[in-house]
Amino acid sequence: MTVEIRGKWALVTGASRGVGKQIARGLADLGCNLVLHSRDAAHTRELAGELAGKGIRVSAVAGELSDQGAVDRLLDDAIAASGGIDILYNNAAIMTPFRASYTETPAEDYRLSFEVNVISPIRITYRLLPTMLKRGWGRIVQVTSGIQDQPELMAYAASKAALDKFVRDTVPSLRGTGVLMNLLDPGWLRTDLGGPNAPNDVESVLPGALVPALVDGEVHGVFFRAQDHARPAAR
Repeated sequence: MTVEIRGKWALVTGASRGVGKQIARGLADLGCNLVLHSRDAAHTRELAGELAGKGIRVSAVAGELSDQGAVDRLLDDAIAASGGIDILYNNAAIMTPFRASYTETPAEDYRLSFEVNVISPIRITYRLLPTMLKRGWGRIVQVTSGIQDQPELMAYAASKAALDKFVRDTVPSLRGTGVLMNLLDPGWLRTDLGGPNAPNDVESVLPGALVPALVDGEVHGVFFRAQDHARPAAR
């Protein structure tokens, strides 16, 4: 079962490029209004113009996710622009450097990874969730990763594992509320984060990345894999 999202408002963090940009385009094609987040509003200006051409309403907000004051301000702006967010994609994330000597990974890698990849998504969720509960409808998508067996990238991997734990321990309290929260693994993609050697084009994230925003019923805490829905490559 899929739901109608035409006319609803979605906030997509990290919308200026990569997975976030593709998600924003996919939501716009379904008639969903958008608040596009990036570090600098200028980074989403071109995309905002492109999506507004589809007949939807588009707004841009800016904020560095390692700065909790900036997170509060971008949320103020997103709520003011939309009147309340219905769909949240916590997509923005950072990956600290590959540490070949992983036992020498500096503590700062972990601090920064958890600030951006865990603390800010949780705080964004907590700010928007009460309005969703009051309305009796909402979709929260926490973008995670299938990364494993790479201690050289443990700061990133551990932060995503913490986000997964947050979702799984929170969702029992959401049952019966009309608000669904699930996880999305985009797959290993050729993006700034995934690198040039990744096996999949960034465009392959659609349509699978939209599934957790469109599901209906008591669907909670599911680990959705966008690549399970990837269209076959053209020959």
